Amino acid sequence: MPIRHLFPTPFYEGLIADEALIADLSHSARSLAAHDAAGRRWCRENGYPGYTSYASLADLPARDPAFRALARKLAPHAAAFAKAAHLDLGGRRLRLDSLWVNILKPGGGHSGHIHPHSIVSGTVYVEVPDGAAALKIEDPRLPLMMAAPPRSSDTPEACRTFLYLDPAPGTIFLWESWLRHEVPQGRRAGDRISISFNYA
Repeated sequence: MPIRHLFPTPFYEGLIADEALIADLSHSARSLAAHDAAGRRWCRENGYPGYTSYASLADLPARDPAFRALARKLAPHAAAFAKAAHLDLGGRRLRLDSLWVNILKPGGGHSGHIHPHSIVSGTVYVEVPDGAAALKIEDPRLPLMMAAPPRSSDTPEACRTFLYLDPAPGTIFLWESWLRHEVPQGRRAGDRISISFNYA
């Protein structure tokens, strides 16, 4: 009898093929890291291994033309993902709800988490040095598997428990906000710069 694979988890990969914008975003991210005293303080107090504007700046597209240009480029990707994931938005469009910078220092990581109160989340990669950690995503059914044995070494991608996705500068990843993900510690010589965002 055939096996039917049910309840797929949609995951989107796109590209911003605009090297000038990626360079502008890199400059803006590093400028924020140098001048955002509140953000640096939050990172120290919370043990973040680098810099993030997540807890300090909520208006990056209004503050900086590079982030404003990025927001415009993200909109069609978000719309394409929503359509491919069959999200019924009742005639409305997704709205960019938040956008923040992440600069992970060598050896830094970001533990597993989800993005509550959002519909679609994602990340754009700005600088990805050699040896930078992949994005790790996990099967959302994992907490329910109880006594399930591990998957075999030749398990196809759609059936794996964990996936490690290697981005390049300009890569966009999008997923539904309930999908648990993390950045394992990487072995690299430079900063890993990304910009994460949520749509409501």
